[in-house]
Amino acid sequence: MVLSRTSQYAVQALIYIATQPPGEPVLNRDIAERLNVPSAYLAKILQNLCKQGLLDSFRGRLGGFCLREGMHRTTLMQVLLLTEGPDFTKSCILGLKECSDATACPMHFKWIPVKKKILALLVDMTLEDLAKAVQTGKYRLADLPSVAMAQ
Repeated sequence: MVLSRTSQYAVQALIYIATQPPGEPVLNRDIAERLNVPSAYLAKILQNLCKQGLLDSFRGRLGGFCLREGMHRTTLMQVLLLTEGPDFTKSCILGLKECSDATACPMHFKWIPVKKKILALLVDMTLEDLAKAVQTGKYRLADLPSVAMAQ
């Protein structure tokens, strides 16, 4: 259950977009700059999230990306299932192709209770919760000082 770079960027971008006023599009290049991530790579991720129904995109001078109505209640688990795929929760912590109670890796039985707690946390946290945490100034979203995020 190690997150791919794609998932990391997707989650960071969605949280950033969720901190913006509802319905106000944010340019890909602005998101990429704020999060210090590659703009072209982020554009592909955001377009995929549009296809998945989380974001709306708008072309033109006032274009950009914004959360679709009601998507601020999307859980972190829902996002990760979109970006990592449906087998995200089934993968072996050591990366083995087959790992189950019958064919366990050395970490399997120690990992199961930890994994259950992590999955519960992912199901419990919404984009809205995460955005509010960032907006308080107590938590950072990128490797930037919180002053830079407020601009």
